[in-house]
Amino acid sequence: MPKGPTKRRPETQARLQEAARQVFAEVGFHGATISDISERAGYTNGAFYSNYANKDELFLALVDANAERVREQLQQRIETLNASDLTLDRIAELFAMVQPEDQQWFLISTEFTLHAIRHPDVARRFAEHKANLRAELVTVMETAFARTGRAASVDLGDLVRLLIAIREGSLRQSFVEPDELPPGHLERAFWPLLFNAVTTPVEGAQA
Repeated sequence: MPKGPTKRRPETQARLQEAARQVFAEVGFHGATISDISERAGYTNGAFYSNYANKDELFLALVDANAERVREQLQQRIETLNASDLTLDRIAELFAMVQPEDQQWFLISTEFTLHAIRHPDVARRFAEHKANLRAELVTVMETAFARTGRAASVDLGDLVRLLIAIREGSLRQSFVEPDELPPGHLERAFWPLLFNAVTTPVEGAQA
């Protein structure tokens, strides 16, 4: 089992996570071995097991790191806009942006999702980590809507689940047919309509 914290632990974990991200993307979650990850990070297997119990635990740490990346990017994009520039169309555009690292993450997260579906205990833990991301997105979206002078008329948790489902399905098609469907196209086209349908003006708010 992982040992207690040390001064070097954050650096070690960061290197193991980056190595795992690379190896998972190259050979898949099941194809990657702990030796592969440790070697790529420049450590021994002992260093791996001092920080993570297994590949599942390491991947869940990657889920949390990716969630923080997504949250920070969205929050920074929204905070840089003046109130007059923040419209429902602009919110949809900001949420629809696709970064170069998103394709790599899509590859490894899709395979791990299938792994989790086949193993209920892993699925339970995976769901708990994904719920943290949804909670963060709910806060970001609520704040963004408020700045436009609108509020959600539906449960924001359910709305975020729907947006994630659209996003994942859209990216799946785009990565297979990039010339026919550029990444983010469906989101930019239809999310403004959805946002307008599920929000209402706040009385007294200045939009």
